[in-house]
Amino acid sequence: MFCRATIALTLTLLSLLSLSPLGFGSSPPQSSQSLSVMPITPITPIKDCNSQDKKVLLQIKKDLNNPYLLASWDPKTPCCGWYLIQCDEITDRIISLSIRDSPVFTNLTGHIPPSVGDLPYLQSLSFHRLPYLTGPIPPTIAKLKNLKYLFIEYTNVSGPVPPFLAQLKNLILLHLTGNYLSGPIPSALSQLPKLTSLRLDGNKLTGSIPESFGSFKKPGPDIILSRNQLSGTIPTSLGQIDPDTIDLSRNKLVGDASVLFGSKKRTQKIDISRNLLSFDFSKVQIPIKSLIWLDINHNNIYGKLPVELAKVELQQFNVSYNKLCGQIPQGGTKRLQDNFDKYAYLHNKCLCGAPLSKCK
Repeated sequence: MFCRATIALTLTLLSLLSLSPLGFGSSPPQSSQSLSVMPITPITPIKDCNSQDKKVLLQIKKDLNNPYLLASWDPKTPCCGWYLIQCDEITDRIISLSIRDSPVFTNLTGHIPPSVGDLPYLQSLSFHRLPYLTGPIPPTIAKLKNLKYLFIEYTNVSGPVPPFLAQLKNLILLHLTGNYLSGPIPSALSQLPKLTSLRLDGNKLTGSIPESFGSFKKPGPDIILSRNQLSGTIPTSLGQIDPDTIDLSRNKLVGDASVLFGSKKRTQKIDISRNLLSFDFSKVQIPIKSLIWLDINHNNIYGKLPVELAKVELQQFNVSYNKLCGQIPQGGTKRLQDNFDKYAYLHNKCLCGAPLSKCK
């Protein structure tokens, strides 16, 4: 038999659980105070990645040869929880590796490890703001057939833009900004069928823009080649594509750039500033419905400003340091007068009208 203390304790527990001591199916009285029980969310354990991928990551760590780098990459711990990587939730294969700037990584020295090419399921690879990362882009990257995003930006990586990058048919973004890459731009890059953004700006590239770039799958990727040493003319084939952005500024390009324009195009940003271009701007067809950024400063462009510019909702506009003449277009949205001061027009042959002096 239960003692009285045991019976009392049992009745107390039943009361706290809002259950009737006389029958578990009975409803508690309305005056009873129910006990709130918080649901317990199970903690999902961190998975280990594929064993071969883990072996490759440890080789990358060894290749980088920095005792403070990738300290979380402990072979005794599940690699899907390691810093700077991402696993596929279903297959547990490594799909992203992003080695970026930090107080530790900024001092990283050495080359891009060739072993990165041994991660066959990799979709995104990034080396960003690593000023002491040097050497060429390793050819083993060509093995990454699933790669969609390649970022090598603001490093001391040098050598050519390798033609083997054209083998990465799934590339969507190819950004090689702010390095020390030199030599010509490979024409084979136009064979990338899914590319939506090509950034080669801020390097030491020479030679001309490939004629093949006009054969990019339409509408064509954003093409940003600024701050290089490119020369020659802009290929007429570029008139066949219709990217959102084309930036060829700060090079040594000559001749005609009117192929970049068109009344039916959807281009939003055109920057050809600080080149040696020379053509009649009055014959240019402005993409009225889409253009928001137009910068042609510091060239030898002549003729009049197209009257259609008065109808464009421009956010950035600069035609200074050219050989333009005639009245600045009036009317329309008045953005040419209200949003841009005289510095957007200075140092031309004979431009006149607000915000400059009146035309004679």
